Amino acid sequence: MSTVLDQMELSEEQILKHFAAANTNLMGFDHTPRVGTPTAAAPQGEKSSGIPTRRRFRSTTPGLVTRSTSRPDGVHLIDRIKGADADDPITSPLQATALHGLRRAMAIALALGESFEEQTGLDALKRENLAGALSDAKKAEFTELLTAEALAVAYSFANGLAFLMSQHTTEKTVEIGAVEEVLTDNAQLALHGALWELDQKIAAHAPDDVSLIATLAAFAEQLMEKLALRAQTASRLEPFTSVSYRVEADDFTLNGFTPASRGRGSKLTMTFKKPHEVVGNHIAKYQSMKLAKMLMAYDFERKLNPFAELGGFIFTFMGDGKPGTGKTTLIQMMAGLISGYCETAGYAFRYQNLSTDNIDSYQGKSGQNAKAFINNIIDPNVIGFGTIDDIDQLAGKRGDRQSSAGQLEITAVLMESFAGANTVVRGNCTFGMFSNYPENVDDALRQRAGARFLVDGPITREDYIDILSLLMGKNHDIPTGDHKLFEAQEIKRAVAASFEGHSRPHEEGLANVFDRVSGEIGDLDTIAKMGSYLKAIQQADERFTGRAIKNITDAVKVRAMDFELPDEWMEEPDLFLFKPYDAKLGMISELRQPITVEIVIQEINRYADSEFRYADKSDEVAIENMVRDFGRNEEAKRQYLESKS
Repeated sequence: MSTVLDQMELSEEQILKHFAAANTNLMGFDHTPRVGTPTAAAPQGEKSSGIPTRRRFRSTTPGLVTRSTSRPDGVHLIDRIKGADADDPITSPLQATALHGLRRAMAIALALGESFEEQTGLDALKRENLAGALSDAKKAEFTELLTAEALAVAYSFANGLAFLMSQHTTEKTVEIGAVEEVLTDNAQLALHGALWELDQKIAAHAPDDVSLIATLAAFAEQLMEKLALRAQTASRLEPFTSVSYRVEADDFTLNGFTPASRGRGSKLTMTFKKPHEVVGNHIAKYQSMKLAKMLMAYDFERKLNPFAELGGFIFTFMGDGKPGTGKTTLIQMMAGLISGYCETAGYAFRYQNLSTDNIDSYQGKSGQNAKAFINNIIDPNVIGFGTIDDIDQLAGKRGDRQSSAGQLEITAVLMESFAGANTVVRGNCTFGMFSNYPENVDDALRQRAGARFLVDGPITREDYIDILSLLMGKNHDIPTGDHKLFEAQEIKRAVAASFEGHSRPHEEGLANVFDRVSGEIGDLDTIAKMGSYLKAIQQADERFTGRAIKNITDAVKVRAMDFELPDEWMEEPDLFLFKPYDAKLGMISELRQPITVEIVIQEINRYADSEFRYADKSDEVAIENMVRDFGRNEEAKRQYLESKS
């Protein structure tokens, strides 16, 4: 996982000086497509006989000698956009917004390119090339840097355009197809290729102003995706990917090849639940309440959470349990807590659920939907909570012939996003995966859940009395009887008892391993003995890999943070939330508790119990399926023989 990027500022002065070049590109330039196929003619504006309406544009990239790519009709985006509503000769507000957004996105990209040149020495190489003094030894470096600059500039343009259009988009969406004219010879050619294809997309998909904005947004997303893929095999991109660039006037931050989005919260319409309305599920409820407060420690200036730095933050978790045990109620409780805290602090809160509606028959669309979901939640300008309910139905299991292509696309996106090489954990968001049948979730994806919440619902007699009273409501006169309502739900006492219950494993297979190892080497009171226990678990279940150990140690670190931030810190933001990052880091460090042998053993057992539980269920399901198949075969043989006789 990556660390948070350093930040540099792109000043307004740097951006404004590139407006002239951006204006020229919008008015008109010549471009012969290399990859894309032309589908639309150039827009025709009014003109007097013998007087050209558009100025000719010649490629003038400093230090480059480029061949002419002239074409009689050229690319004239101003005319194209003004013609989006052919019946109205006057430029509409949305058309003006689109043009201003395009100009600003280009200017930002060109300013970024200028900064890239200065950092890498590409500006000096361009001057040498222009003078014919570029040595053979430097030609390879020159070519590689030109490609890197083209990728950085084109991506910054697309990212800026998507960001600037985001506040003007509506429910209207358009399917523009793939972006093809992606050129990386140099930055100017990359922009010209992108603008040429955008001109084609507008002509094909923007018959009105609303469709125009939707087309610009869809094009920007497609272009970013294509460029990010190209960047995976390109070199010399570190000056762009290792630094974030801030444009203060737009509240816009460029973080390498990561899409930016506005810090706007989503309006929630779900029914929130109070913690006492979650009956049973003590550990899951306790950790959800802690996590809700952990998220609030995020520092919007530093773009980092002290809990993420100290190692006690839960980025991904899985909640599993039988149907009807309270997974939805847990989601409603956690979303309600975060929403309330954010409302008090004035923070933007964004909640989204990835559902089966996101599985699409169109190739690649399911993956795009999943990536959009991830990007929406990880936006560093908001507090985010993303849920994936019934993940066993949504994400396909690799190797399972019943998994659709769309389900496998979603699996791939989630795996890369939750623990990929480019994953950045800032501590502003968390993802919860929920399932009634976790054994049907792909093993590698399930192991990317850093924490496990067993959602087992009401267990004790007191739990059942509490949930009956809660669901009955108040429209009755039935006495409660000899019982103190909700006393059993007192969280600290219940959680302590639940954690102590994991001093020994719950699953029979794991208990056998625990007893055998303890009998051979005694109490597991040293790291060496605990390591022997972990190896014995791995021998019993080969899926218990190094990732499992990482998840266990992360859970141990969370236990070291086994405290709730005081409620008054959430109610009065000046006490904690609005303090500088270093002050928050110090306040949290003071509350941290030491790690003990008991904590480590309990977390090993908790995690391993879940894996053994999944494996047992998976085996049972496989056996049931085989029995069913054998039965079908026998019945098919019987019917076949009867038909022959």
